[in-house]
Parts: sequence; C-alpha cells; structure tokens
Amino acid sequence: MENGAISKLGVLDVGRAMQRFGIVDYVIFLLMLSMCLIVGLSFGIFGKNQNSQDYLVGGRNMKILPIAMSLIATWVSGISLLGIPTEIYVYGIQYTYIIIGFLLTTLVFGTVYLPVFQQLQLTSTYEYHQMRFDKNVRLFGSVLFAIGMVAWLPLVIYVPALAFNQVTGVNVHLTTPAVCIICVIYTSMGGLKGVVWTDVIQIFIMFGAILLVVIKGTIDVGGIGNVFRRNWESDRIEGPNFDPDPMARHTIWALVIGGGAYTLQSAGVNQNMVQRYLALPSLRESKKALWVFFFGLTAIVLLCSYCGMLIYATYYKCDPLTTKLAREKDQLLPLLVMEILGDIPGLPGLFVAGIFSAALSSLSTGLNAMAAVVLEDFYKPFFKKELSEKQTYFLMKTTVLVIGTMCVGLVFVVEKLGAVLQLAMSIGAISNGPSLGLFTMGVLFPWINAKGALIGGVSSLIFMSWLCISAQSLISSGDLTFPEKSVSTDGCHYNFIPKYLSKSMINITEVTHTDEKYMILRLSYLWYCLIGSIFAIFIAAIVSYITTPLNPEDVDAKLLAPFVRKIIQYRKNRRLDKNRNRQRSGQHNNGDVHLHPMEETNIYALDDCKIRN
Repeated sequence: MENGAISKLGVLDVGRAMQRFGIVDYVIFLLMLSMCLIVGLSFGIFGKNQNSQDYLVGGRNMKILPIAMSLIATWVSGISLLGIPTEIYVYGIQYTYIIIGFLLTTLVFGTVYLPVFQQLQLTSTYEYHQMRFDKNVRLFGSVLFAIGMVAWLPLVIYVPALAFNQVTGVNVHLTTPAVCIICVIYTSMGGLKGVVWTDVIQIFIMFGAILLVVIKGTIDVGGIGNVFRRNWESDRIEGPNFDPDPMARHTIWALVIGGGAYTLQSAGVNQNMVQRYLALPSLRESKKALWVFFFGLTAIVLLCSYCGMLIYATYYKCDPLTTKLAREKDQLLPLLVMEILGDIPGLPGLFVAGIFSAALSSLSTGLNAMAAVVLEDFYKPFFKKELSEKQTYFLMKTTVLVIGTMCVGLVFVVEKLGAVLQLAMSIGAISNGPSLGLFTMGVLFPWINAKGALIGGVSSLIFMSWLCISAQSLISSGDLTFPEKSVSTDGCHYNFIPKYLSKSMINITEVTHTDEKYMILRLSYLWYCLIGSIFAIFIAAIVSYITTPLNPEDVDAKLLAPFVRKIIQYRKNRRLDKNRNRQRSGQHNNGDVHLHPMEETNIYALDDCKIRN
C-alpha cells in the first residue's frame, strides 16, 4: 500500500465516485448549446445579412461593448481556462506576469497596426499584403492563416471534451463531433453578428463558471489566506524571474517580450481579431474596444491563475497527477470542480457549459474568419467570375463545414501531444511568427519589396516548422523536460500506483536534455513567435537590398504606421529645404554648388533608391 493510503478504496473507485454529472447538469449544459444555436439561427433567418459585408463584418456598424466582449471570448478559449490553472499548479505563478506583455501589446497594436487596418477598411486582413507588396505575398499570408487555424482549432475542440470526459466519463471522440456540428450550424447561418452575440452570451457563462469555482473552492479550503499560504510554502508564489538565459522556460523577458509578440499576433493582427475591430465604424471605437479587451483579458488570466493556486491548496497533500486521479494535466480544474461542486446539482453542468462556451466562441470565430479568407483571398484574386449573393453564401457556408469537419478529425492527433497551453503557443508559432513578420515589415520597413517579403516569409515558415515540431517531439517523448514545483502524496486516502516512472513528474531543477545539438530546441517556447518574425524580417531586408529596395516616399502612406509616415514626410521636407537652400546658394555663387561628401550622401540617399515590383 502506498504511504498515506488508509483505505482499500482504489483511485479508479474515487474517480468514478466523482463523476456525478446528473440530469440537472445535462439540462444546463444542453440549454447553453441550445441558446447558441437559437441565436445563430435567428440571425440567419430573421437577421439582415443582405450581403457578404453584413455576413463577414456586420455591416461595419456594430457597438463597442459586444465587439469587446466578443474579442475576449474569441481569445480566451478552453485552452486558457484549463491550461492556465494547470500551468500555475505545475510550474508556479511565473506565467501570470505575461499580463505585462498584454499591456505592451495593447499599446503597440493600438498605435502601430490598428490605425492602418481601420483606415483601409479591409474585409480580409491579408488584402493588406497585396496593397503593400503583391498578390503572391497576399496568398502566402492567407495560407499562413489557414495553417494556423487548422493547427489551433482542433485544440479548441479537444480541451472542453477533455473536461467533459473528466466529469462524465464520456469519450472525447463522442463529444467533439456533436459540439462541432452545433457550432458549424450557428456560425454558417448567423454570420459575424450571430457569432458576436453568441460570444456575448458565452462570456457571461464563462465568467460565471470561473467565479463559482473561485468562491466555493476558497471557502472549502478555509479562506484565501490558506490558498496563499500553501502556495507560498511550496514556492509557487514567486517574484519575476530576471534570469537572462533564453533557455529558461519562463522569465520576465520571455513573458513580456516573447509573450507580447505572441499576443500581438494572436490577439492583434490575426484575422480573427481584426475582423471584429473592423466591424466598428471608426478608429476611436476600435481603440476603446481594444482597451476593454485588455482589461477583460487581464481579469480572466488572474482568475485562472488563482484557480491554479486553488487546485494546489486543495490537493497539496495528495497530488492527483501522481496518483493518476487526473489522467491528463489539463483535467486538473475539472477534477477540482467535481471535488467542490459535485454534490450540488447543476453547478458542474454550469462549469462545463462555461468551458464549452469558451471553446465555441473561439471555434465559431475561427470558422467565420476562414470563410472571409477563402472568399477574399483564395477566390476573388484568382477567379474572374463574380459570384452572386447566393453563390457567395454557399461558398462561405461550405468553408465552415469543411474546416469544422477537418478539425474534428485532427483531434485524434492533438490528444497525443501534451499539455495544451504550451502546445497551442508552440505549434501556433509555426505560422504566427512568419505572419507577424509580414505585417511588421509592411508597416515599419517601407524599403522592403515584394520579393524580399515573400522569400523572408517562406524561409521563416520552413525554419519555424523545424524548430517547433522538433522541440515539441522532444517534449512529447520526455527527452526535454523543465523544472516542476514539488508535490506530495502523504495525505492520500486511497490506493494508487505512483506515476514515478514518468519523466514529466520528476521534480528537477534544470532542463534535463543538455546535448549541444539540441541547444536551440531548448529555447523557451515564448520566444518562438518573436524569433519567427525577426527571422522573416531579416531575410526580407537582405533580399530587398540585393534586389534593389523600394523608395519609402513611393509607398502609399496609408500602408505605413502613423509614426513611420511622419518620419518619411520629415525627411522629405528636410531634403526639399536643403535643395532650395542649395539652389539659392548656387545662384549666389554663379551656380557652382560645393557640398561636403557626407552631406551630399544624406541629401540624395532616398533618391538613389529604385522601385522594383
């Protein structure tokens, strides 16, 4: 018998006893799904989706609050609701400092990128690439988005199914098709307005479920003081890690800079999010929605982080991962829910409804965004035949159906790949890095040409595919592990076979794989998106220099960040002033002008550049 086990009750018996998902819970869960379906169908049947613009961007006249709530619901998927508590339980609160990165992202996106998108009034974000570069870069940017969606959406579906499996025992492969069918129906019927208003419903359910767990769980462990004391004693509560080592999994530098870059792509220039900003009538409204999104996102991260501390405070004497009471790390929060809410009919159902709400909002947004990209970027630039409104609707609805079906099939792959929070950010960086690089070089580096942008983006995609997949394969195989906080099983009251043989559960102090050929694979996953972006820009700059860069003055100012426009205009005005002064000086000296060689270079630096499309 394992130390601390004081009864003949086995871990399987305890697990089954905790699966108390009753009729009331099922009713509440099904009621949430029915509400989403009804809202989507009502917009499809009675709404005013008169054309593709209504369907994709809500006629560009929506209100700030529902858009802001939709932004929160879109970004906060079940991956966050289950993944962040798991992260805090296993590794401590270090991840919470990513909130500083969110603030940095909000400032940068609102100042640099959003004014450009809002002024251009795009339907697909990737139309920007054709305006700034050419249609080949636009196609490549759209392909990157499609790759990212196909990699991300199966995770979005899998996570709530995992929670449902923990509380009911129902197989994830029975849950995912049913939920996906409902989402496909209301997304294809309701368009953006249907998606946004279902998001509003879902965000209330989401916040309600998390608050319910926080309040009841805190009471059960004896108050907030016990929660913090137990986490403090286990070293889970700690200040920012200022270690400059990029191999360290979480440091303040990786979280703020690397995490900020990831958030800039996923919550900023991503089609999912920009499509919502552009549903608002002006830049002023878009910026207000952006700040509401920041504060809502901060609240969610803090609540989920506290849930992670609450899990440890509840199981600090009997780690459910070691005992295998929770078969997967991301089942820890559902396990806690059944521990503290299982005896109250309806509350487990409300929690599962909250997790599925988060997933459905992200899934519906992704499907709606894919419909926009397929229509605007894959069909219109390459087919001359103009579609009727009926044919347009058919194409968009077919896209939603096909992508939804693909995602259900890919769940079989996702369940083999490990903890979802790190997995989502790691695999997402394959496309996110190059994509962020393309937008950044477009708005900030006006001399980069189309050939440079395309070669830089493709090179980054190849490099990031190797880096992310290789690193994830090492993590999945156990050859690359990271320090985990201490756990105990001294207080367990049931029999179990300890999970000591699993490398991922060993409490180590350093990364275990030190072979030099894997050094780059040991980089913190938080740096991946930034690395991919910088790699793309670096290659693009070199290729542009070799093939003759663009003249910044000849790039449409609307395609550049506001401060870049001012710099170019300032340099242009300064050059014109110097030319006038030179002409006046030449008149006084009988036309003979003599300038210092360096001054002459500065005056004509921009003029020497040629344009090559």
